[in-house]
Amino acid sequence: MAGELPFPLGVPTPARIYDYWLGGKDNFEIDRAAARQVATALAPEMAPPRVAWENRRFLWRAVEYMANACGIDQFIDVGAGLPTMRNTHEIAQEAHPGARVVYVDNDPMVLSHGRALLGMGNGTAIVTADAQDPVTILGHPDTQAVIDFSRPVGVLFVAVLHFVPSPGHPRYLAGQSDPRATLAMFREYVAPGSCLGVSHAAQEGPPAAAVERTEEVYEEASAPIVFRTRDEVTALFEGWRLVHPGVVRAWQWRSVPDGSPRTPVLWAGVGIKA
Repeated sequence: MAGELPFPLGVPTPARIYDYWLGGKDNFEIDRAAARQVATALAPEMAPPRVAWENRRFLWRAVEYMANACGIDQFIDVGAGLPTMRNTHEIAQEAHPGARVVYVDNDPMVLSHGRALLGMGNGTAIVTADAQDPVTILGHPDTQAVIDFSRPVGVLFVAVLHFVPSPGHPRYLAGQSDPRATLAMFREYVAPGSCLGVSHAAQEGPPAAAVERTEEVYEEASAPIVFRTRDEVTALFEGWRLVHPGVVRAWQWRSVPDGSPRTPVLWAGVGIKA
């Protein structure tokens, strides 16, 4: 397909590293090596697979909340990564059999494997685009074909915005959309009643040495990682009404006894557009 990028095999990518931590097979040795380097910097209770599953379970709860409590039956999952257990459309379709989902990721491998694993015709589409390019995401023909923007949408940025630098970061490029600008554009575009779900790497919690080492590892990846404070993550919800309990550790958000690991590595929250 025109415009698609080649697989970035020479560098690790966040999607494939995350796939490895979840026990997937769609990753390469360069991704596994980067994952092991991050693991050596963290205490056992903050082991990356624990964080990955903590994040995954937050995603499940956030989608369930949006579908059941808010009646949302269409979603845009930005930075979706490679398909794995209980994908967004499967959770949404438990509540609404006709629910529709657009998956977005900048790793072309997600497009290739996602289409094969998810199949088409089940109310899903997969778009190759970057979280720093909301214009492309929102205006993409596949997005426009699947999502009815006159009705509320569930917007998911789960474990992706910490790969988007802000102005002042060494890898920020002039003209890029930073996290606040990206979310502001989505907020302006979607209908009232839409929901936003975010999880994000926490500056407070992990030891400073672990944060520094993780940042060093991701300097060699296709995207850097940026740890942000709780206040900075809360600020991303500007213009959205935060759902109780606000921005908290991912395992704390509307926690149920679901076996979710408990770490101090992630902030998470859900907001609603009035």
